[in-house]
Amino acid sequence: MTAVLTKPRPIRLKGRSYLALTLTPELPFEDWLVRLDDLAGRSAGFFLRRPVVLDVEGLEIDRAQLRDLVGKLGARNVRIMGIEGARPSMLGNDLPPAMSGGKATGDIEEPAAEPAKEAPAAETMAEAPATPLPARTAPTSLVVTQPVRSGQSIFSEGDVTIVGSVASGAEVIAGGSIHIYGTLRGRAMAGTLGNAEARIFCRKLEAELVGIDGYYKTAEDLEPGLRGKPAQFWLEGETFTAGSIA
Repeated sequence: MTAVLTKPRPIRLKGRSYLALTLTPELPFEDWLVRLDDLAGRSAGFFLRRPVVLDVEGLEIDRAQLRDLVGKLGARNVRIMGIEGARPSMLGNDLPPAMSGGKATGDIEEPAAEPAKEAPAAETMAEAPATPLPARTAPTSLVVTQPVRSGQSIFSEGDVTIVGSVASGAEVIAGGSIHIYGTLRGRAMAGTLGNAEARIFCRKLEAELVGIDGYYKTAEDLEPGLRGKPAQFWLEGETFTAGSIA
């Protein structure tokens, strides 16, 4: 009898780059976390599904402090995918891995706080009839009439329409679909609240990254025939599909 040995197929290892936010905490952490809570409060989805790198370069902290900070960020739904600038002795299996060599893409613009509304005078309130106010509903779409500059971040739980262009280093994040009537040079992520039916449309495709419901394509993955042309993106099951706009 001749034994037949079957050689297993090799495991494929491929490199892939992803865009991530970098958080640079400051001491004392308690004060810094208060400011972070204020930032998140101005935009409920600011950290939604965003990979985050924690940069602790130059901070005089120990392993216990680092572990406590990562835990407090996790409790705020800020998921740390890696830690930069930490000594090897500070890291372990209970902490995210060390990261280095990231390429900066510019600062992300913080969401602006809504202007405070003045309370009516007491005399006016006394004279006004006691009629119930209609319930406020969340906006279902956002229209941006200005170009989105590098470093800006636009977020809406519904659809987003950009009348101008999206610059390199800028990003548009939507729970629904994204419509860009100019050139898309930055990043566009649609369906971020679990909407697999969302789509991305742009008049001219030069994107750094596009994504729908957790599926992404970087500039290197985009179809060459669509670059510089009107394009759209959608999901067919788990397949990220791209096509032209006739």
